[in-house]
Amino acid sequence: MQEKCVTLTIDGQTVTVPEGTSVLDAARKINIQIPTLCYLKGVNAIGACRMCLVDVGARSLMASCVLPAAQGMTVKTNTPEVREARRINLQLILSNHERTCLTCVRSRNCELQALAKDLGVEEIVYEGYSVHRDIDDSSPSIIRDPNKCVLCRRCIAACQNIQQVSVIGATNRGFDTIVESPFSMPLGDAPCINCGQCIQACPVGALREKDDTDKVWEALADPELTVVVQTAPSIRVALGEEFGMPIGTRVTGKMVAALRRLGFDRVFDTDFAADLTILEEGTELIERMKSGGKLPIITSCSPGWVKFCEHFYPDFLENLSTCKSPQQMMGAVIKHYWAHKNGVDPKKVCVVSVMPCTAKKFECGRDELAAGGVADVDIAITTRELAAMIKEAGIGFTALADEPFDDVLGDSTGAGVIFGATGGVTEAALRTVYEILTGKTLENVEFTAVRGLSGVKEATVRIGDEDVSVAVAHGTGNARKVLDAIRRGEKSYHMVEIMACPGGCVTGGGQPIVPASVRETLDPRALRARAIYDEDESMARRKSHENPSVKKLYEEFLGQPGGHRSHELLHTHYQKRPQYIKDAE
Repeated sequence: MQEKCVTLTIDGQTVTVPEGTSVLDAARKINIQIPTLCYLKGVNAIGACRMCLVDVGARSLMASCVLPAAQGMTVKTNTPEVREARRINLQLILSNHERTCLTCVRSRNCELQALAKDLGVEEIVYEGYSVHRDIDDSSPSIIRDPNKCVLCRRCIAACQNIQQVSVIGATNRGFDTIVESPFSMPLGDAPCINCGQCIQACPVGALREKDDTDKVWEALADPELTVVVQTAPSIRVALGEEFGMPIGTRVTGKMVAALRRLGFDRVFDTDFAADLTILEEGTELIERMKSGGKLPIITSCSPGWVKFCEHFYPDFLENLSTCKSPQQMMGAVIKHYWAHKNGVDPKKVCVVSVMPCTAKKFECGRDELAAGGVADVDIAITTRELAAMIKEAGIGFTALADEPFDDVLGDSTGAGVIFGATGGVTEAALRTVYEILTGKTLENVEFTAVRGLSGVKEATVRIGDEDVSVAVAHGTGNARKVLDAIRRGEKSYHMVEIMACPGGCVTGGGQPIVPASVRETLDPRALRARAIYDEDESMARRKSHENPSVKKLYEEFLGQPGGHRSHELLHTHYQKRPQYIKDAE
């Protein structure tokens, strides 16, 4: 069926677009950039901020982000009236905005700041009604500063529409409107999953991660501590953006060099633990398949997803793999294997992890993740926090020569690095499970059916005499679709991979924030994932069970995958958590 189109004129230029296209998108098709603030592609289009006003000959100016293009429409985006209306609206937004720009975490990457410059707003014309509100720092991962909020509601849309968690919303009216949890409950008491997608959506500094860099600096300065750092797969394809490099640039070697210059005693790769996870989780899957255990097995690498499951789908807790996440496995191995081999007291080892995920801050504080009473990971910081430390130390990041990870726990395979993209855990597991079950060499290691940005992906892989069915979902809104289908008996799988964040770890809540204007033309999920797969392709070993250092770990310390010692150090359990306030009372 042929798509129905409409033709309109925008600033004297004729453009034809599919029916239903907004005037904003139609204008961008012919390179006319209408300013926006509350609009975020694929997340929020509500016309609340009135920055995108245009003249269509109506009685009043119209918000182009929610105005459908119509046949024969004449649009003017740059008249004196339009420009003045935008400036006035921006001045009104600024009238009760806390203007601590020099000390704001989003300074120089603030969409409100950029708008003020672009629209020529150089002074505050209006002084609006302003009430100072307390900052909510109750969450272990996320800080809410309502004094900087511009009520664009992008965070609400990300939480409600994309993630379908719905722990924040707008309450009260007029100048008293505030974005908060129901009944003014602190975010730390709400069933927030700590994914940080609200931070990614926020155009200003109203939402940010809890900064733990002071803890890291303190540890690095303590001569009694051996401070070890581990970096997640997706950090290497995002960190460069904080230093002006294109989205998706691989900076693995520069990242390692920068960490050494910061003073870390050892620099290890969480990809090692990703390989280890595949050995443990793959063994767990095979055992469940052979023994009639609980299927589908569902991945447990994403702490945001695990907490989502604990709050909203506790009937699936038995399906979760008992494996700790790679972050926690790595911490346990560092403190109970590496420390022992090197004659270091585990209590004198501080493990710092650099993660793309704000939920990792919550995860490393879980009581269940402390082998032998010693926390697996002591401090988790985000990509943004690491970049801030590098800048504070005056390290010229882009000029650094590449350096390798430290031996043994720095070894990894291509299967480990693809954990950073949605579908990567499933693909890595299939590479290993295939060879274990068949005893044959897998020649083509790329399972492209589980790659890509479709919300839910399904595949059936023939392994020996059995068809293994898998599903992959990214973003907890898509997780609901998979889990609800399983609940209704409509779908049946052997394995399900779920990542809390859309796109997987590459666009976690702690990754560099990409402005809405850039997201119009570039997709950071796709660009960073492509870099992840490029790194996989460049590696000599691409299957987790081929990692020689993982083999050595089992030979010297763990025994065998799924064995007694592995379960003591590398596996955990989960708990049902309250979904509503009344459940907690």
